[in-house]
Amino acid sequence: MLKNEKLMTRLIWGAAILVPVVVGTLTNPSFPKLNVGFDTHIFATISACINFTVTLLLIAGYVLIRKGEQELHKKAMLSAFILSIVFLVSYIFYHSTSPTTYHCPESPVSKSLYLIILYSHIGLSAIIVPLSCFSVFRGLTNNFEKHRKIAKITLPLWLYVTITGVIVYLMISPCYN
Repeated sequence: MLKNEKLMTRLIWGAAILVPVVVGTLTNPSFPKLNVGFDTHIFATISACINFTVTLLLIAGYVLIRKGEQELHKKAMLSAFILSIVFLVSYIFYHSTSPTTYHCPESPVSKSLYLIILYSHIGLSAIIVPLSCFSVFRGLTNNFEKHRKIAKITLPLWLYVTITGVIVYLMISPCYN
């Protein structure tokens, strides 16, 4: 293993631990929120739009690599990765400034469906941090054998996380007041 690869592996695992800890802390209802002087719920909408765009980029990246368009695939996937980082910054800002919003279900079925989607989304979003980082790193370093192996796992999970992120937003957005 190269020296840079060891360093990158440590950084990726550090991010894999740090991101869920930060997000978990900020989404805790007892965590004090910053007052920025305006309603920050727009950032929930921005995050959902970013998630939707990442979904489209992931699909485009998959189609492009299947067609043998490696350079376009690389651009689509890097764009998805960078937008995911922008999403994370927006998400962290939103949850550091807004109180926790709970689902306002009309029925127990609605609440159960929401919670199933939410908890699966949360669990897989923590897993997608290292998977996406390793996929991108291995692609960028031309380690295509390892890249293909991990990308086969990463892509469906990443798609699930981005799609369910939009669904969670659509289900909870009527609760914002």
